[in-house]
Amino acid sequence: MKNELFSIGPFTVYGYGLMIAIGVIAAYITGEYRAKKQKLDADSVLSLVLWCVAGGLLGAKILYIITQMKEIIANPKILLNVADGFVVYGGIIGGIIAAIIYCKIKKLVFLQYFDLLMPSVALAQGFGRIGCFLAGCCYGQETDSAFCIVFHDSAFAPNGVGLVPTQLISSGLNFLHFFVLIWFAKHKKGEGQVAGLYLVCYSVGRFILEYFRGDLIRGAVGTFSTSQFISIFIFTAGIVLMIARNGKMTEVPASKEEE
Repeated sequence: MKNELFSIGPFTVYGYGLMIAIGVIAAYITGEYRAKKQKLDADSVLSLVLWCVAGGLLGAKILYIITQMKEIIANPKILLNVADGFVVYGGIIGGIIAAIIYCKIKKLVFLQYFDLLMPSVALAQGFGRIGCFLAGCCYGQETDSAFCIVFHDSAFAPNGVGLVPTQLISSGLNFLHFFVLIWFAKHKKGEGQVAGLYLVCYSVGRFILEYFRGDLIRGAVGTFSTSQFISIFIFTAGIVLMIARNGKMTEVPASKEEE
């Protein structure tokens, strides 16, 4: 629960940033390894990951601005803090859009790479939520339960009170999600089903976990938080994708090494 891990001269290593970096690297290594096994174009994985990261950051920031529009209008200086203020669902949507664009440019079969990288996304999110834990953001509700965490020097979470450890729960679920998707990838009946299962599992987990989150400033739509509202559509999209792609496999094109 310490965001500033250590300093080397004027350079400070922050836990959140370090975990994000580890997550991206892990996603790339895993994606490249699986691409080689599936005889996909492994050389494109790094570029695709970088595109997804860029699109994800942009999407996460845009959705944050949308959900916090009233506060931003009242205090535009909020926008000057570019290091904070990201919404995960915006990152997922932005990353997917970036992947679609990249695959179209490079003439790659999008659904093959969609399935390839979504387990890696779950893995990266697992590390990312550890970063949230270190920073104290995305914190849970106050609780008297022994199953809690207490922050003492957080710029985001309430300090000195027991909170539901939503970051750690989310991290554990994401790591479990990664292994489930890796297993399912070996048994899928159509391209796009792994990605569909990711959308289903993540949206269900996020919808439930939202009831235990304490950072209500993130906005709401009716009785649902913004993330719960989006989860309904993400869940539906995942179900449709899994059903629509059942039995529809795409022939794997020859890799560059085989040409």
